[in-house]
Amino acid sequence: MIKLIFCDMDGTLLDEAGDLPQELGGVLAELKERGVIFAPASGRQYAALLRHFRPWADDLLFCAENGAYVVRQGKEISSDTIAPAFCREILRRAAAIPEAYAVWCGKECAYVTSRNEEFFRQMTYYYTEYRIVADFSEVRDEAIKFSFCDPLHADAEHTIYPGLRTLGEDVKVVVSSEYWIDIMNKRTNKGAAVRRVQELLDVKPEECMAFGDYLNDIEMLGAVGESYAMENAHPEAKAAAKHIAPSNREHGVMRVLRRLLDEGRI
Repeated sequence: MIKLIFCDMDGTLLDEAGDLPQELGGVLAELKERGVIFAPASGRQYAALLRHFRPWADDLLFCAENGAYVVRQGKEISSDTIAPAFCREILRRAAAIPEAYAVWCGKECAYVTSRNEEFFRQMTYYYTEYRIVADFSEVRDEAIKFSFCDPLHADAEHTIYPGLRTLGEDVKVVVSSEYWIDIMNKRTNKGAAVRRVQELLDVKPEECMAFGDYLNDIEMLGAVGESYAMENAHPEAKAAAKHIAPSNREHGVMRVLRRLLDEGRI
């Protein structure tokens, strides 16, 4: 039986307007009744996830920042931070890429230096708690992730990724969407977070399920027994998944969970 369900947000649980499915509350109530923990697993910051799930927050487990920051009932379970010297190197390399608008993702909040309107439209969609600083040298918060946005071309895989992918062996550079590139410690990904949670809660991989749609979901899909890529998913995510769910436009996560609940498989 499934005990843990990890679920990506954008392109997976959220529809094209960025809204949660209306039936989510009812499904979460049934999962709780059956002792199943639902875990949003996203590149978004914890504060942004909490805003979406506040009515149910005490019952959920949050894998924020692509697994770099894991929280349950308001308490940190685990986090992976980037060494200060490497923070400077990441920012130096990104400064040479005109399309790369930077977000320093800390435990307290996110930090930005640019006020570009198109960038802010994308940034504030994901980061609800942020501060504008004159320079990143002002930041005293630990860095758990860096995100770089291409708000003008929406082609981060080709405009930003090539200039950052060779940063070194200590970090992982991930294409998170058409707009975003995320940089974390090499050991950090959603799959690593899933495995840590499994160990802490004494849950086997075959007792876990995951839903995802993009490249940063691949490790997570491989860390569970029942993996679903959305119909709208990146081809590599589909190849990594055991099953294909209807698209996020069709509320595919809810449709799969509803069917499994009705069949008594959860």
